[in-house]
Amino acid sequence: MSAVTARTGRARGAAGLLVTPAVLVAALLLLYGYLHGQTLDDIERRSINAAVIGRLLGEHVTLVAVSSVVVIAIAVPLGVVLTRPGLRRAAVPILAVANLGQAIPSIGVLVLFAVTVGTGFSMATIALVLVALLSVLRNTMVGLTGVDRSLIEAARGMGLTKTSVLLRVELPLAVPVILAGVRVALILNVGNAALATYTDAGGLGTLIQSGIALNRLPVLLTGSVLTAVLALTVDWLAGIAERLLRPRGL
Repeated sequence: MSAVTARTGRARGAAGLLVTPAVLVAALLLLYGYLHGQTLDDIERRSINAAVIGRLLGEHVTLVAVSSVVVIAIAVPLGVVLTRPGLRRAAVPILAVANLGQAIPSIGVLVLFAVTVGTGFSMATIALVLVALLSVLRNTMVGLTGVDRSLIEAARGMGLTKTSVLLRVELPLAVPVILAGVRVALILNVGNAALATYTDAGGLGTLIQSGIALNRLPVLLTGSVLTAVLALTVDWLAGIAERLLRPRGL
């Protein structure tokens, strides 16, 4: 019965992986049909042609990719360090600072950096990192502290060093929780990157901002739909990566 249940679960999971792409393609087709059914003026044609959309999409993806890589590079090692016995006391103030960064609205962080430091890609990336850092840091710490202590003691009893236990026991078992935090950070970055247009960093938010400022519904819908499709695509890809990277047996 357990084997049948496992096969059923895998079949449902595979079907679920196919549903999201189908929905995304349908959304893009509906957007395409809507735009071709409209009589676009010169402003709208200049804003939503293939060249402009491709450039803005590239800027948006770059913002998300760079900020997410920086988040992982900072949060995972920091989470590991803060779960070591000698440094656990430092976890409370560091998490408090991280909570503060996430509590501030994303647009507030972006505007604060724009006013105090400057605008552009680098400043927007730093702001996105501050907003998304907590989810990966917290999940890394939760994943590592949630590892069964008996497994750690058994590994130490087999003669493994602390570093070997971390790399071969603790981190592999914490991977599912860490990946869940990374997945949340990716989605946060896709949504928040749309606000980067207000700091002269480009991205699909430019279409949304232009649609609102110029009162052009086709431009606004194009930016909104493409941002939503990108967020769902990233979530779908992160789900696949989570399945592939999850240790066998978990």
